[in-house]
Amino acid sequence: MKFIVSSQALFKKLQTISGVLNTSNTLPILDNFLFEVKENNLNISCSDLESTMTSSLAVESKNEGSIAIPAKILLDILKTFPDHPLTFSIDEKMGVEIASDYGKYKLSGFSGDEFPKSPVIESPSSVHLDAYIIQRAIEKSIFATGNDDLRPVMSGVFIQLSESDMTFVATDAHKLVRYRRTDVNASNASSFIIPKKPMNLLKGILQNIEGDVKVEFNESNVSFSFDKTILTCRLIDGKYPNYEAVIPKENPNRLTIERNSFLQSIRRVSIFANKTTHQVRLKINGSELNISAEDIDFSNEASERLTCSYEGESIEIGFNSRFLIEMLNNIDTDNVVIELSAPHRAGIIVPESNEDGEDVLMLVMPVMLNN
Repeated sequence: MKFIVSSQALFKKLQTISGVLNTSNTLPILDNFLFEVKENNLNISCSDLESTMTSSLAVESKNEGSIAIPAKILLDILKTFPDHPLTFSIDEKMGVEIASDYGKYKLSGFSGDEFPKSPVIESPSSVHLDAYIIQRAIEKSIFATGNDDLRPVMSGVFIQLSESDMTFVATDAHKLVRYRRTDVNASNASSFIIPKKPMNLLKGILQNIEGDVKVEFNESNVSFSFDKTILTCRLIDGKYPNYEAVIPKENPNRLTIERNSFLQSIRRVSIFANKTTHQVRLKINGSELNISAEDIDFSNEASERLTCSYEGESIEIGFNSRFLIEMLNNIDTDNVVIELSAPHRAGIIVPESNEDGEDVLMLVMPVMLNN
């Protein structure tokens, strides 16, 4: 088998899909890219058994075939080349020779038949979504996913499609994000849970993609197709918690504050917080917000005052500062609104205004104040 390909075009495709590769694999064949040449087209795949990514590009070839080529050495050599044609020649013993303008490079490949077959999604449902909307929905929700192996459903992002909207939900039981788009809909209502790794891959790749992404799914797998690239992954099996039930509906206390000054204040004060609980205390009275933290073991303490707009009764409540920082970092507006009901009930953080068609709600559980 022999084919000629642009070094930079190949490198870009490999970079796009290489995020699927694991640093340590149970199957050695998964340390390779699968190259399949057919009718002047090169399909490249990589897999970790849970997720598979395939991309294609045009090549010059006179024959067809497949081979698995070690990923690390191939990426390392390709990144050193300026853009020029490379000739790949593969012999019957799976030896690979790469010829460039500078010289020749030889390495050993493996039979393409050993590579796991890409999953085929049988009788799928499908929906077309704008790449920007998917990327933004992932970006706004994925930080709230959990890492608990005992509760795998919480380690993924829950996606609900309906005839009126699309909702992305992520939670680790301490914090929750519900990101809803009212400008997106599907012909049939459906829902599924996608693992964190393929979601992170999509978040990075879709930043540079314009246009629609075709999403196909059945009960066990989902695929995203865009720009001659397909990402297929296995869904997390299980029932997602009833997230609507934990969102408090009655929140009579409403705080509006400038996002950046609130974020920087929490960052400074939290340096003096207990290193186990990361607790900061918010004391709101009239138009004054007092943020404080202490670590009794080391006699550390800090407090700051900010002016705010507040409607409701005076309240004192504790939160994990790391959760507040994550949430405030993922809000774009100048001001944020924090809705509270009682010191032992969850607080809700929302942007003061939403982008068209967007509805963002973040929930954070309080921590008990040690008076």
